Amino acid sequence: MNLTSEKLPKNPFYTSISQYVAKHQKFFQWRKENTDHYSHAALVDKALQLLKERIRRGDALAYFLRGQLYFEEAWYEEALEQFEDIKDKDHQATYQLGVMYYDGLGTTADAEKGVDYMKRILDSPCPKARHLKFAAAFNLGRAYYEGKGVNQSDEEAERLWLFAADNGNPKASVKAQSILGLYYSTKEPKELEKAFYWHSEACGNGNLESQGALGLMYFYGEGIHQDTDAALQCLREAAERGNIYAQGNLVEYYYKMKFYTKCVTFSKRIADYEVHDIPMIAQVTDCLPEFINRGIAMASFYYARCLQLGLGITKDEATANNYYSKACHLNPALANELHSLVIHQRI
Repeated sequence: MNLTSEKLPKNPFYTSISQYVAKHQKFFQWRKENTDHYSHAALVDKALQLLKERIRRGDALAYFLRGQLYFEEAWYEEALEQFEDIKDKDHQATYQLGVMYYDGLGTTADAEKGVDYMKRILDSPCPKARHLKFAAAFNLGRAYYEGKGVNQSDEEAERLWLFAADNGNPKASVKAQSILGLYYSTKEPKELEKAFYWHSEACGNGNLESQGALGLMYFYGEGIHQDTDAALQCLREAAERGNIYAQGNLVEYYYKMKFYTKCVTFSKRIADYEVHDIPMIAQVTDCLPEFINRGIAMASFYYARCLQLGLGITKDEATANNYYSKACHLNPALANELHSLVIHQRI
C-alpha cells in the first residue's frame, strides 16, 4: 500500500477559511459590491487582506488560518514559514508541519522531523490538541508501516491504526478504518473477516475507498458470503461518487456479461483520464493513487478489447493498440494479467 497523510481534521470552532470569513460582515459586503470580481483569485486575495487585518489586531487564530490558506493554495513554502512561526502556540500548525516535513511539501522531506511533530500531538495533554490525536495516530501508523523516520513495524502500525480507528467512531480517523480494511486483506496471512468489518465501518462513515472495496468483497465472497446484488449496489454507488477503481471493475463486469455498449460508454470516459490526473482525483476522492491507476488501466484495456473486436463500437485496431499501450504504461502487471486471460480465451 502506498499511503497518503490524513488531512487536517476539522477544528471544533472553525472548520475552514470560508467559515471564518463568513463571520466577518466586511467580507460579505465586499463580495456583494464586487460581483464582477467574484473569482477564486479575488476571493483568496480578499481573504488574505482580511486575515492580515485580523493579525494586526492580535487575532491568534488568524495566524494559523493564513498559513492554512497558503497550504490549501499549494503555496507550501509560505505555509511552512507561517506554521513554523506559530508551532509553539498552535497545535494545528504543529500537525501541518508534521505532514509537510514527512511528505516534503515546501521543504526537503524529513520523515524523522515529521514523526516528531506527530508524536507531540499524540502525547499532548492540551484539550486543544484532542481533535488531532486520531489523525496523528494514523500518520504515525503510516510511518511505522513504511519504515520512514522510525524502525519499520507492522505491529506498531496496526496498534496505532486501531487506536486511530477507535472502534468505528465516526469522529475518529475514518481513513484509519479504511486502511485497516486494506491492511487485513493484504497482510499474510490474510484476515478477511477483519478486513470486511473495518471496510464496513469506514463505508458507514462515508469512506469512498471502502465502499468500492466492500463491493469487491461481496462479489468474490471474501470475508463475507458471496452476494452479487450487494456487490453491484456497492460498486455502482461508489462509482457514482467518483471511485475510479469501482468504475474499472464495473467495466469488467459489463464486458463479461456481454453488455458491450454499456461497457464501451463507461470505459471510454475512464480510459481518457491521464497519468497527471491521478493526484487530483486522489485529492478530491481521498482514494489511494495505486487503485485509481488500476481502475484507469482496467478501463483502458477493456475499451481496447472492444475496439479490437468491434464489440459495441466500430472496429478500430489502430485506436485499440493505443489504449492497450496506455494500459501497459499505467499498470504493466495488471495489463499482463488481462492479456493472459485473452490468450486463454477467458475474456
